[in-house]
Amino acid sequence: MSKRYAVIGLGQFGRAIATVLAGKGAEVIAIDNNAAHIDSIKDDVAHAITMDATDKKALMAHGVQDVDAVVLAIGKHFEALLLCATHLLEMNVNRIIARSHGSHQKMILERIGVTETLSPEDEVGKIVAERLLNPNILSYLELPDDYEIVEIKAPKGIINRSLEDIGLRDKYKLTVITIKREFQEMKDGKKVAEQHVLGVPSSKTTITENDTLMVFGLVKDIQRFTDINC
Repeated sequence: MSKRYAVIGLGQFGRAIATVLAGKGAEVIAIDNNAAHIDSIKDDVAHAITMDATDKKALMAHGVQDVDAVVLAIGKHFEALLLCATHLLEMNVNRIIARSHGSHQKMILERIGVTETLSPEDEVGKIVAERLLNPNILSYLELPDDYEIVEIKAPKGIINRSLEDIGLRDKYKLTVITIKREFQEMKDGKKVAEQHVLGVPSSKTTITENDTLMVFGLVKDIQRFTDINC
């Protein structure tokens, strides 16, 4: 049985979440008070509803209380987001994930009982800053205790070398989780580059040009690895 989600607020952020969830087979209820937003997504999700999400009776009439999770992606009107969140809490929704703008909004949401918040602007800012500091890093996931998982373009210094020869674990104290490798494939009569995951690499796996490495370790060790090999 597929998971059921409601996404409330269909700006760029909410629309992206709704379409990705639907694309992965989830049943999505997309809600917005803007008919144009609903019209633009109606063919991509199971249910697209034009309504005022601050109306508790309307939310209940469409079964929002029964979904596996609700994403509150209302962007500009925090008062509306707060009122909607209050209704969802009163309806005992299983899981609520709310968008927040800054620490004050996050604190208010947490005070009323919304424990999961997203601040896409902050996340994008961190990623941009990280890529400016280290252009080889494509994306990263912060973990507690100064650990992170990063997606790194293979630095020049390790190309055509095996993982054993590079000594990631012994020399740099890092672990390669997997490698994405670029392959030339035919699509619609044209040769295109496609990346595929190689699975769990062995010590004999050799790094090739255009490989992307998923690496786990301390922030300082990842920085040292890229500084030495770029």
